[in-house]
Amino acid sequence: MISGDAVAQVVGLASSTTCAAVCALAAIWLVQRPLPWHRERIAGVAALCLTALWAAVLAALGPASLLTAATEAIRNLSWLALLHALFATGVDSETARRVRFVFASLVFVELLQSAVLVANSWFETGPQLADEILPVSALLHTLVAIGALVLLHNLYTGALQQDRSGTRWIALSLSALWVFELNYYVVTWFTGELPGYVASLRGLVVGVAFIPLAMALGSDVRRLRFRASRKVAFRSISLLMIGSYLLAMAGLARLLSALDADGARLAQVGFLVALLTVAALWLPSPRFRAWLKVTAQKHLFSHRYDYRAEWLRLAETIGRGVEEGDTLHLRIPKAMADITESPSAALYLPDADGALVLTETWHWPTLDEAAAALPPEIVRFVETRDYVIDLEDWRAGTSLAGKTEALPAWLDGEGGAWAIVPLRHFDRLQGVVLLARPLVDRKLDWEDFDLLTVVGRQLASYLSEQASQRALMEAARFDEFNRRMAFVLHDIKNLASQMSLLSHNAQRHADNPAFRADMLKTLGTSTAKLNALIQRLGRYGTGRAARIENVDLATLLRDIAKGFGASRTVDVCCTTSCVVSADREGLEQALVHLIQNAIEASPEGAPVCIAVHCKGRHASIDIVDMGQGMDQVFVREKLFAPFVSSKPDGFGIGALEARELVRAMGGRLQVQSRVGLGTRFTIELDLADSASLSAKTHEQEVA
Repeated sequence: MISGDAVAQVVGLASSTTCAAVCALAAIWLVQRPLPWHRERIAGVAALCLTALWAAVLAALGPASLLTAATEAIRNLSWLALLHALFATGVDSETARRVRFVFASLVFVELLQSAVLVANSWFETGPQLADEILPVSALLHTLVAIGALVLLHNLYTGALQQDRSGTRWIALSLSALWVFELNYYVVTWFTGELPGYVASLRGLVVGVAFIPLAMALGSDVRRLRFRASRKVAFRSISLLMIGSYLLAMAGLARLLSALDADGARLAQVGFLVALLTVAALWLPSPRFRAWLKVTAQKHLFSHRYDYRAEWLRLAETIGRGVEEGDTLHLRIPKAMADITESPSAALYLPDADGALVLTETWHWPTLDEAAAALPPEIVRFVETRDYVIDLEDWRAGTSLAGKTEALPAWLDGEGGAWAIVPLRHFDRLQGVVLLARPLVDRKLDWEDFDLLTVVGRQLASYLSEQASQRALMEAARFDEFNRRMAFVLHDIKNLASQMSLLSHNAQRHADNPAFRADMLKTLGTSTAKLNALIQRLGRYGTGRAARIENVDLATLLRDIAKGFGASRTVDVCCTTSCVVSADREGLEQALVHLIQNAIEASPEGAPVCIAVHCKGRHASIDIVDMGQGMDQVFVREKLFAPFVSSKPDGFGIGALEARELVRAMGGRLQVQSRVGLGTRFTIELDLADSASLSAKTHEQEVA
């Protein structure tokens, strides 16, 4: 088995050799830098070279050699010279007087090492330090380390601001070196012998500390700033906790193995297995990572959030969603949830009636139909204030809204809802984001309110920009529609001119058989063109006011079904007489649109079913097809959008016109569709009796 001393010797040889190589390379790099040769640069190159020499001697002869002690004294003097070169001209007069005395004292103490080396010959120990001399040498080195730290403190605090900012990294490196030397020689002085394991690491510590020193001497160190990265801090704390855990586990395992009892080995193995299982389950868990992040933010940083990182992540989430196929409505709640570490979020947008309805959810499958819209009191609150709602304060009545009504169950504490963030663009509410409670529950503070408010405004600008783009596209399509209508009017004008010319010539050539034959041919062609134009124009309505009358749905639907001919099966189911109050012509036009769309969406030979139901004071007409159906995104965003059609030659305004016609007569048009199953359009109208009753009631209230 390899002894501990052998391991220390191998580690010491490797660290000293590494230190010598690092210092030599740093000196060569510093010499080759295109910088003026000021005295601090000369002193730095000399210190690097002498430190490389000391490390090489240390690697060759060991820490107890007289030659190592001599080169170490020369190395220390070079470090002191570097200090003097860096700060001598940048301090005030009072600090300069103190510095001269301390500097002379340190040089004197370091020169006393030569007397120690000479005294070593009295003990006849050869090229090694005698045990009797070692405590004296350690005490002198301790005094030099303490004096160097005091000197470094006085020089740095007394330096001018520009000199202090330019030598920050050099002072940090030299401080680390002298602190390590102080601890090393204090241990040597107390124990009376060189600490083997600590001595083996001297070269490595010096080499690492000289890297920033060399970089600072070879560059404009005023631009160097040390800021603790949050990512580095979290990972460092994670590694520290894992390392502490492993040390504790090893120590306890060692303690169990030392027990002189039956089954100690079995207990040790079982304990290790249990600890490893706990570590495997606990350390990678999202809850542990969230707790670690919250704890580090609370105790290590002055602010909860790294605003630069959060803004970059927000931009990446919004920008990359296009490539990944996510809609903007899905990217917005995801971006907001990433900021607060919420596991899920939902987006609510205003509808035509001003209510905030559920539009999209991110990792929140438990939101059901009960959460389809926010309560009216919350809607009224966010419409007038750019304020993040803490639902805990809202439930307790301590929010700005004061005492309010009880929230629905899905917004109560058991539902996981945590906060509501308004999305305001200038003075207009674009929507809100509902955030779920984070894995590590905490209270919203001022920093959360400020950041979420600013992010909400940014996300609202994206929604506003999207709406503006859609409006521009819609306006462009209207221009295209007007251009096409201009062509239609041009064709009508040509046909009118032909008919006028034909009427004029008929008065003069009516008795000519050839003219009559040509006239019949022209009339047939013109009639065909007019019928085609009428069919095209019949899709877009006439813009007249609705004329409300009593309409028998059974008779109307049977007449419409006959108009589609025998090639298409249109089944009408109306068991009872159902008379509604509606505009007959507008209702017929809307039904023709919907039935024609259902026929075109259905497979060849599949029937289109029409059912009429009377319930209470309302009647409903269902038009059901067995086509491919539509997804919810298409129904919500494109079905009633003008000029958006799944047919290559369609204008895409049939469904829109049908809805507007039904609304004009006081009805409602609803859609239910499933991809692969089909679509159901439902028209709801008031029955004729209930409409008359409502009119009479209204007249009585007015009277």
